[in-house]
Amino acid sequence: MFIKQRKKVMVITVITAVSAMMVLSFKPIDQQEEPKKLKNIKVFPSTATFKEVDKAMDVIKVDLGVHCDYCHAHSKDNPRKMDMASDENPKKDIARDMMRMTEEMNKKFISQIPHADTTKVQMITCNTCHRGAPKPFGQPPIYPKWPGNPPPPPPPHAK
Repeated sequence: MFIKQRKKVMVITVITAVSAMMVLSFKPIDQQEEPKKLKNIKVFPSTATFKEVDKAMDVIKVDLGVHCDYCHAHSKDNPRKMDMASDENPKKDIARDMMRMTEEMNKKFISQIPHADTTKVQMITCNTCHRGAPKPFGQPPIYPKWPGNPPPPPPPHAK
């Protein structure tokens, strides 16, 4: 019963927040900005918008604990700006390969697992292996069993 009430509150909160964002972001047609054009997109679908790619990049930055310049090169004209389309930084190709690998694993394997609760389908993300570090961890954390005591609970982010 409590879970149903909590879900209702969450749904109402999300709807209210989305509605408020829509109202606040509304601009008259003559004042709307031209959408930014994406260049050198190789992994994201060609229909992806700048906002979608930017949001995905924000998630990846957190998952790896890095900033944009970890994968993207600085502009040659102005080193204070990033040249997002440049392939000069070799880590960008590694990131693309990792994104393809993650997508393939989710499509081939994770999507085949029957999930009991269809509202929360598990997926592999950058965070699955990186957990906030630029280099992925080689193995999941091991929680030792102590004699006479139950093992410590896993950290909250491991659920």
